[in-house]
Parts: sequence; structure tokens; C-alpha cells
Amino acid sequence: MEKLTILNKRVDLFRGESADAPLVVLNGEDGEGAAMRDAIRSQTDADFALAAIGGLDWDLELTPWPAKGIRRGQDFGGQAGEWLSALTGEVLPRVLAKLGAKPRWTGLAGYSLAGLFALWTLYQSDVFDRVASGSGSLWYPEFEAYAAANAFRRPPERLYLSLGDREALTKNPVMQPVEAVTRRLAERWSGESLAMRFEINPGGHFNDPVGRMARGIAWLLQG
Repeated sequence: MEKLTILNKRVDLFRGESADAPLVVLNGEDGEGAAMRDAIRSQTDADFALAAIGGLDWDLELTPWPAKGIRRGQDFGGQAGEWLSALTGEVLPRVLAKLGAKPRWTGLAGYSLAGLFALWTLYQSDVFDRVASGSGSLWYPEFEAYAAANAFRRPPERLYLSLGDREALTKNPVMQPVEAVTRRLAERWSGESLAMRFEINPGGHFNDPVGRMARGIAWLLQG
């Protein structure tokens, strides 16, 4: 593992066996890269490189537009556009320079608000070839309407969605529609002639996030 600091973000870089191994970019928690790499390896023999990014302000940098928070004292800042510009314009080029070769493809993955961000990027950028969203926060205000009114900049080669079967049972009314919204969007995207998988996992939002995300990334590595 190589530890990088780029724009005050921690980037843990794990190289693949081959110089042109597919690169998966993960917006995640500080220090979870090694656990994620190992979890992915436990599910697939496919070669891959992983750039695990930590140090994110999730409520600010991973939300597409400002919105009222879901708990007291919280607001969503809606600066995903700024983070996407930094990710594609500064972080990713420096990671690629470190790798020294162009990956066969580049994927983006994330859990919760990072899963929302990963899906939102498909409407904003054509940089990422494959996307995995684990328990994505698709309940986010106005996201379903936004997705219905816009088109992907470029359809991904592979698109993975997952959700826990108890996530809609939350007492928070803002988040309760998450399963219904995710199912509707999955149906919409499955009609766009792309390879897509939608999985329902047992448990709530906080059950085994690393394992769930690793399964999604392992599926991206197929094909």
C-alpha cells in the first residue's frame, strides 16, 4: 500500500498485479482500504488496483445540492460538484501518474452518501466506466426527479446497486422511501441496455458495509 495525501485527503493506493489492472476509486472512510481490498479478494480472483479515499466531509462533499439534514443540527451542503472536479481533475490524475500505466477501465464505488455520489457522477461526467453503489442514499431530496429528468453522460459498462432489506424500516420519514425509490430507479436503468445488477442484502443500513461494498466491486470486476 502507498499512502498519499492529495488535497488534504488520505488516498491509500493498492496496486494490481499487472500495470494496466482495472482501477477502482472508492470514496470511503479513513483507513478502510486494506479491509476493502481483502474483502474484494475474498470474492474474486480478478486483478485490480484500488484507490481508497478518506478524509471526506460526507454531508458537504458527497451531496449534489443543498438540502435540509435528517437530524438536528445537520444540513447537507451540496458541494458534490466541487468534489467531483477535484476528484477527476487532481486526485485521479495523480493516482494514475503513480500507477504509471493506463488502467483497462476505471470504476467508482461508494456506500451510503458515497453511493449516491457515485450514481450522480454518471449524469455529470464520462470519466468512470463502471459504478457500484452500496446502500446508496437514493432517498436524497429530489434525486429521483433529477434522475428521471436527465440522462447519463455515457452509460456505464456495468452498474451495481444494493440495499438492505430493513433499510426502509427506519423511523426517519425522509429515509423511509429508500427501497421504493431504489427499485424504481433500478427498473429505469435496467431498461437502458446496460449490464446492471440490483441486490437486496439482509439487514439494515449499517450491517456489513465493507462486505456489501466488496460484493459490488467484485461484480464490477467481472466481464
